[in-house]
Amino acid sequence: MVYGDYPKIMREIVGHRLPNFTKEQSEMIKGSFNFLGVNYYTTEYAEDSGYDTGANLSYTTDSHVNTSTEKNGIPICESTSVSWLHICPWGLRDILLYIKGRYKSPTIIITENGMGYLVNSSSTMSDFINDNLRIKYHSVHLSYLSKTIKEGVDVRGYFIWSFLDNFEWGEGYTIRYGITYVDYVNGLQRYFKNSALWFHNFLKKENIASATNSSLLCYE
Repeated sequence: MVYGDYPKIMREIVGHRLPNFTKEQSEMIKGSFNFLGVNYYTTEYAEDSGYDTGANLSYTTDSHVNTSTEKNGIPICESTSVSWLHICPWGLRDILLYIKGRYKSPTIIITENGMGYLVNSSSTMSDFINDNLRIKYHSVHLSYLSKTIKEGVDVRGYFIWSFLDNFEWGEGYTIRYGITYVDYVNGLQRYFKNSALWFHNFLKKENIASATNSSLLCYE
């Protein structure tokens, strides 16, 4: 949508599975977006997979990389109860700066950013209401986002995933991502979590400056 065709490396790897464009179609595609939406949750290590997928062609193997959340037994960032999700706010900055440089500084909206709490047999409502680690997650990501905007990245919006606990396509009801607790047993009653109250306060115009300068945001 920026250059009128898929990146060269995608053409080389994916080949005939990608559609081809005429010159006219390519010109129509260029600039045909109002903004780029970025979903960001965490960051992983990546290394060359070192093998040819051959007959096992799939979008899951097209990248030709192996990923991991740890190196030499050490997690890439602070862990959460969800095994694949670590608190890596610097990764959000890195991807936004990459997009700015690679795609001519487009307008960007963070369409999803959030962390979940794993549900287990001993989980209580209180465990999910008192979600202070989620507050830290959003605090540090907003801090890095603020720095990134000051570096010239055109970010216009930020959406938490998610407003409510919900059914996740890949994880069902086993993880709660919401800043609002949903009681699935008693009529879907809803209760604000600590993170919802924190975010409500953060969004008050007079508090944004002090919130972004909070010591809670100092996370390297």
